[in-house]
Amino acid sequence: MPAPGLAEMLNTLIATPSVSCTNPALDMSNRPVLEQLAPWLEDAGFNVEWMDVETPDEGRKANLIATKGKGDGGLILAGHSDTVPCDPARWSSDPFTPTERDGRLYGLGSADMKSFLALAIEAARHVKAKDLKAPLIILATCDEETSMSGAKALVQAGWPKARHAVIGEPTGLKPVRLHKGILMEGIRVIGQAGHSSDPSLGNSALEGMLKVMNALVALRGELQARYSHPGFDLQQPTMNLGCIHGGDNPNRICGQCELHIDLRLVPGMSIADCRAQIRKACEIALRGSRLTLEFDVLFDGTEPLNTDANAEIVRLCEQLTGHNAASVSFGTEAPYLTEMGISTVVMGPGFIDQAHQPDEFLPLDQAAATVDILRTLIQRCCIEPE
Repeated sequence: MPAPGLAEMLNTLIATPSVSCTNPALDMSNRPVLEQLAPWLEDAGFNVEWMDVETPDEGRKANLIATKGKGDGGLILAGHSDTVPCDPARWSSDPFTPTERDGRLYGLGSADMKSFLALAIEAARHVKAKDLKAPLIILATCDEETSMSGAKALVQAGWPKARHAVIGEPTGLKPVRLHKGILMEGIRVIGQAGHSSDPSLGNSALEGMLKVMNALVALRGELQARYSHPGFDLQQPTMNLGCIHGGDNPNRICGQCELHIDLRLVPGMSIADCRAQIRKACEIALRGSRLTLEFDVLFDGTEPLNTDANAEIVRLCEQLTGHNAASVSFGTEAPYLTEMGISTVVMGPGFIDQAHQPDEFLPLDQAAATVDILRTLIQRCCIEPE
């Protein structure tokens, strides 16, 4: 199928639902989006390969890896093909009907971030394989908005390989080389229910959780005293005690209590070490209490991103945009690519404060600028690499 013009590619991707959600009732396959991308990429001279991704619903999710050219090095232009859910009633127009007004293209995934895949194809469609001294790869992943299973599958496979990568998350076309990591943990305290008139009849999980929470607040202070990074507005790690559930009646000793927390890591911290410290702090807090602790990994986590300020792709993106590479507070798939030895920058059109919101939009002037920037990156990284 011949690749259509840019406007039609943008409209088609937005109009193809690909919601990723932890609620199975809302979760969708991303394959319909990839089935649109594959023939466009083939028409543009790419060799297209599918990577099945293991998810609870086997066969529903995949990554798409399209390669033009051969050899070492090269450039990956990457984006995730899924979106978050939405409430159409809160939108001014149908989120799955692309709508242009006031120089903006409205629709779910317009900024975050299916549009970037169309922009990458537009930038690459006229590049001839014979002119490439290093490969050009366009990568579309699945499940970024939930489990990062698509990015994890890439690491497990050790593929694709390249020297540089740009992930087109919405940054207002400003390069980003730093972001915090994240983990989410569930902590459950199990005690013994009983009549509240006599505390000896039970063992309060709620009171045990109070000790756990105090220990976590103390740990947060220790982490903030030990770690900081000047590249962030908020330089220290943060820990949020997000929600708590326990007990069922005021005249009944609480038999079980559960807390969910979120920890944001700065570069220099690791998920495995932080998770171990959290569990140790909770265990110490309940020593001798006869209460039981259980832990649930709510989200495996994404490591912090810390691409070298002097990396070639960082310097190139700074030159092309006129902006120094900075940091953002949200997480991306970039740390998975860096784990594979790929020097990665996050940079794309649109703004993160429009993502995950009603009336998400892509500024069309930034779309045109993105194509120009990507064409130059392809020239510098693949046609005339250093």
